[in-house]
Amino acid sequence: MTMTTKPWDAQLAYRLILPLQDSWVTPNHLTTVRLVTGLSAAAALAVGNPTWNNIGAGLFVLSNFLDHTDGELARVSGKTSKFGYLYDLISDAIINTLFFVGIGYAMRNSQLGLWALLMGIISGLSVACIFTCIFLLHNNMEQRQSKAAIPLPKLSGFEIEDILYLFPIVVILDSLVPFLTAATIGAPAFALWVIWQYRSLVVHHTNFAG
Repeated sequence: MTMTTKPWDAQLAYRLILPLQDSWVTPNHLTTVRLVTGLSAAAALAVGNPTWNNIGAGLFVLSNFLDHTDGELARVSGKTSKFGYLYDLISDAIINTLFFVGIGYAMRNSQLGLWALLMGIISGLSVACIFTCIFLLHNNMEQRQSKAAIPLPKLSGFEIEDILYLFPIVVILDSLVPFLTAATIGAPAFALWVIWQYRSLVVHHTNFAG
């Protein structure tokens, strides 16, 4: 993937990590920073008051951006490893799950009641599933040196996952309840679509290789 075809946040991450390619900093260090900020975001959102919601939203955006830095550093420095691959994958799943669980926990005193926590779990696991499938497929396609991938919506350098950068607006508008409701409905449906796409493409490449 060339710089011109990368999403804007990946291009920025690439430029920021260039000074680190010959340093002691490894991709796993950046993954750890991403994990810590993501967990901190989930914990802040679970508190459930405006101040902590704002802090959590800021930390979540930062964590979402940092998710690009470890992969970019691994590519330019040659510091790739199977452990790093799994560490990144597991970190993404944990953060995306606990992010929604934190929101659900905070919303248990809203009109959603205790359903909010279940909604957070469903949304979190669905989003984690989506990003895990995308991560696995993109890695698989890179190893095969293929341009094929799940045809996710993309517009002017933005990907569907970049919608998460708008989360601070949700917090500012005090719209966590409709946000969680929409995620509970939309995330599982989109997860099923991504799983189906992932399975279809993997089967296609398996049959082609055979």
